[in-house]
Amino acid sequence: MDKILIKGGRQLFGELDISSAKNAYLPILAGSILCSGNVTLHKYPKFDDVTNMVEILENLGGKKNIVDNTLFLDMKNLTNFEIPKELACLTRSSIFSLGSILGRFKYAKVAYPGGCEIGARPIDLHIKGLQALNVKVVDRRGYLTCDGRDMVGGNVHLDFPSVGATENIMMAGVLAKGKTKIYNAAKEPEIVDLQNFLNKAGAKIKGAGTSTISIEGVKNLYDVEYTPVPDRIIAGTYLIATAMCGGDVTLNGVRPEHLQSLISKLDNNSCKIVTKGDKIRLSSSGRFNSIDKIETMPYPGFPTDLQPQIMALQTISKGTSLIVENLFETRFKHTVELVKMGADILIEGRSAIIKGVNKLYGAEVVATDLRGGAGLVLAGLVADGYTTISNIGQINRGYENIEQDLHSLGADIKRISL
Repeated sequence: MDKILIKGGRQLFGELDISSAKNAYLPILAGSILCSGNVTLHKYPKFDDVTNMVEILENLGGKKNIVDNTLFLDMKNLTNFEIPKELACLTRSSIFSLGSILGRFKYAKVAYPGGCEIGARPIDLHIKGLQALNVKVVDRRGYLTCDGRDMVGGNVHLDFPSVGATENIMMAGVLAKGKTKIYNAAKEPEIVDLQNFLNKAGAKIKGAGTSTISIEGVKNLYDVEYTPVPDRIIAGTYLIATAMCGGDVTLNGVRPEHLQSLISKLDNNSCKIVTKGDKIRLSSSGRFNSIDKIETMPYPGFPTDLQPQIMALQTISKGTSLIVENLFETRFKHTVELVKMGADILIEGRSAIIKGVNKLYGAEVVATDLRGGAGLVLAGLVADGYTTISNIGQINRGYENIEQDLHSLGADIKRISL
């Protein structure tokens, strides 16, 4: 079983190209189900979650071909409207396919999704949204069975701006008769990207990136070629890594406007950030000062997917920091592993109080989830001695080659097989 081995203490220097966003590619792959033609997606990232999603499309009857970094999908002859448990359990994003399968077939049968165990993440918002479009939903024995023969556009009011529910309802509305409106919609950049992809294929969607999204149903979607947005979470991870380790790193192919909530917390705190076009350069020297309070919020607030990484930074910063996790109630599992490395962290409900220490120490730790695993990698980069991280399959779900990326910047990090 592979592990990541890190010897801490090196600064980071150089440049990195940032891959397409996992959280953009996955819903776009689900949206491909609505297309009765060929779908061409550039900058194909080989994350495990994306690979698993492509397998789901093949199970539905799609055909794939990958040439260099471009994914070609033939979606003309889909024959299946069911996602079985063995595929759904591999990635939570399988649930994104519910709305698009309904749009294509008017029926859908999807097993409950898998993914990181970071909280309940109920899918009731997805179900209520589909029911508002006159879909009949039966929840039985671990499967959602949906009848969309009478599906029509409608008004959907989300109790919470859920990213997944917003995307699912968008896709369900694309081929539904009439107009659909989503109120209190999530505003993430990846939702704007999904809208742009679907519109390029022939959909009529407006308002993504705001709290109200309007969809006018169309009869068909057609051939489409698209390049999804870069991954703001990977970019943020490497910005935090440079802030922790010290050095000077430039990230290429990014959208700085998607990272303002992080940049505002890092800039001028023992580091300097310069953005120009699709580049972000961060130079860091000296020990970081603790950020008084970090509170995860829906976009454009601070992303929950960067919470474990920013916590790793706070463990070695000067002072005390409070992190409040508002989105996932059990997204502090990684703190137990950070404490093994010498971190001073107190958990009280959804809050973590972190007192910065002078030094972390290498240890054998376990990646409990995708982003928590990334946080442990960052801690290992600054720890005294060797850190070994196991269960790195979690990290592979959202980072294609995290050890190669960091090694190229000068880190002493490698993947080992035991």
